[in-house]
Amino acid sequence: MFGIGGPELLIICVVALIVIGPKKLPELLRSLGKGVAEFKRVGNEVKSTLDDEVTKAESEARKQEVEAELARRKAEKAKQEAETTVAAESAPEEAGQEKGQGEPVAAAPETAPEENKA
Repeated sequence: MFGIGGPELLIICVVALIVIGPKKLPELLRSLGKGVAEFKRVGNEVKSTLDDEVTKAESEARKQEVEAELARRKAEKAKQEAETTVAAESAPEEAGQEKGQGEPVAAAPETAPEENKA
């Protein structure tokens, strides 16, 4: 307790008894005790309030992490579904091209037979 041992505390008590007097010393010590108790009570309230706020902040942080993870998973699932859809749509086109069923070649434009002008 503040580096005060038994002998130092005894000297402080003797000096207080001499300076304050035996009649006012108990009253002063009672007031001092009440002040210390009030100080501890306020300190405990502050600590409790801080703990509550920290707990609330941690809870909010965890909630945001969970929401971010859910959004990430949802985006990943949508990406996989899109890739699957693209792969499914492109698979028949690739199969048709491999079998020689690709797109038809454009036909040459038909020309009218030339008339003999003589």
